Amino acid sequence: MTRRSELEKSLGIKFRDQDLLRQALVHRSYLNENPEFAPEDNQRLEYLGDALLDFIVGEYLYRRFPNFREGKLTSLRAALVKTESLAELARRVDLGSYIYLGRGEEESGGRAKPSLLAAAVEALLGAVYLDQGLEQAKSFLLGLLTPRLEEIIAKGGKDYKSLLQERAQSAWGQIPVYRTISETGPDHAKEFTVEVLLGKKVLGRGYGLSKQSAEQDAAHQALQALEQG
Repeated sequence: MTRRSELEKSLGIKFRDQDLLRQALVHRSYLNENPEFAPEDNQRLEYLGDALLDFIVGEYLYRRFPNFREGKLTSLRAALVKTESLAELARRVDLGSYIYLGRGEEESGGRAKPSLLAAAVEALLGAVYLDQGLEQAKSFLLGLLTPRLEEIIAKGGKDYKSLLQERAQSAWGQIPVYRTISETGPDHAKEFTVEVLLGKKVLGRGYGLSKQSAEQDAAHQALQALEQG
C-alpha cells in the first residue's frame, strides 16, 4: 500500500485522479526545491477549498439548527473553520506526515504548524470537489467536522482554558500556568508554541497564530491527556 493509499483509507475516500490528491499535498516549499515534481503546489486548491469550506459549513449549520439566530450560527461557523480547528482535524488523520515539504520547512517543524495543516485540509477539500463533485465534498468535510461540532456544543460554549482551570482547581486546588516557549515566522504571520503547566508538570503543548489561540490549543491537549489517564 502506497503512502497516499494509506491516507485515502484513513479519510474514507478514493481519488479517481491521483494527481489531484498529490497536488493537494504539495507545499510550495517542496516545489521550490523540486520544480520537476508536480505542475503546481496546493495553493490554488487551498483557495478553492477555503470558499467551499464557508459554504458547506454555513449550509450545514443553517439546516441543522433551524432555531438559531444569525449571530449564533456565525459563532459556530467561526469556531469550526478557524485555523486551529482545521489543524486539529489534520492531526486526527496524521495529515502532516503525508505533506511534501521542503527541507527548510521540515527542519523548522512545518509538519506541526497549524497554518500549514489547515491549508492542507482546505486543499484536500478543493481536490475532492474537483475529483468527485459537491456532494462528495460535503460528505468528506462533514465527516471530519461533525465530531468537532459535537464537542463545541457539549462543552456549553466554554473555552478549553476555562474547562481546564475548573478541573485543575477542583481536583488539585491549583490554577494552570501558560508559558510561551517559541515564536516563529514574520511579524504579520507569527506562530506561537505554548505549554500549560500545573506546578512543574507540563500538561499539554499547543500551537496557534496568536498566544491566545496557542493557549487554547495547549489547554485542549491537556484535557485530552487527562481524559486518557
